[in-house]
Amino acid sequence: MKFLKRLLLILVVLGLLGYFVGVPYMQKQTKKHSPERTSTYTEKGMDLSVNYSSPSKKDRVIFGELVPYDAVWRTGANEPTTFTTKTDVTINGKNLSAGTYSIWTIPKPEEWAVMFNDQVPDWGVTILSGGADTTRDASHDVVSINVPVQSEANEIEKFTIDFEENNGTQMCLSWDKTKVCVPINK
Repeated sequence: MKFLKRLLLILVVLGLLGYFVGVPYMQKQTKKHSPERTSTYTEKGMDLSVNYSSPSKKDRVIFGELVPYDAVWRTGANEPTTFTTKTDVTINGKNLSAGTYSIWTIPKPEEWAVMFNDQVPDWGVTILSGGADTTRDASHDVVSINVPVQSEANEIEKFTIDFEENNGTQMCLSWDKTKVCVPINK
């Protein structure tokens, strides 16, 4: 009986050690390959920021292969991309209250669905799926829109999210030869 108690105690300690030391270590290691980036925008009465992890192309076919078409993508690597607004804004005409949201996308060849979700999970995908299934709960989507795909002449090596002024303020996601822009207004 003492042996079983000791074995159980050892297993619990190893499990806790793995969770509190191993998981943070693995997360830190993945960020070496897909570093965290932040883009901010503080004009026209808006105070916006987006935090994301930026994977590299590395001679891979990105959209349609690495990032499958018609499947939810956590929009970057590692934790889900977050969008923070300190003011109420409209996203393509739909109201989005001040707060922090996770951004999820469904890439397609001609257009992308972009969803702002009021939950920000710890990690963007499930471990058991090998990264194929996301942790997004669609019932918490606050804003969902479709935006057209633009083709870029030059290849973009690192996944990038920036704010641009082009017929108004836009949050643009660019990678490989693909770019999509989300219109944002006050």
